[in-house]
Amino acid sequence: MNFNICEIKDRNKELIKQLVGIWEASVRSTHLFLSDDEILKIKEYVPEAIKGVQYLAVAKSENNLPLAFMSVNGNKLEMIFVSWNMIGCGIGRTLFEYGIKKYNINTLTVNEQNLQALEFYKHFGFKVFKRTELDEQSKPYPLLYMNI
Repeated sequence: MNFNICEIKDRNKELIKQLVGIWEASVRSTHLFLSDDEILKIKEYVPEAIKGVQYLAVAKSENNLPLAFMSVNGNKLEMIFVSWNMIGCGIGRTLFEYGIKKYNINTLTVNEQNLQALEFYKHFGFKVFKRTELDEQSKPYPLLYMNI
């Protein structure tokens, strides 16, 4: 699969819509602990989260369509989501490696129940340094704080 990674400054409405679509499809395939209602509630905040982040990197296909995206504030990974049909194709790994090199990502937070993501980050040498019983919305989804 050929794709290129570019940093996005202009976060226009169409791009946000495409990225929210990637976010939702990815969450539905990886966050099996969330109900449909919870996903829809969280989805309301995703556009602002994408617009407000310091760095936004998008992996795009040869046809200029987004395949995955990553957002970073300072040295902290905020989000990384891969189109559900591209999971396992190396796009997420390449995008994350790009973020480590370009933005010096050294900290992140992951849902404890998202075992696939947890193992992914451990593969890069990230280790858990803190755990909370509740997520940032005070829901009963433990969060793991990781750093390298």
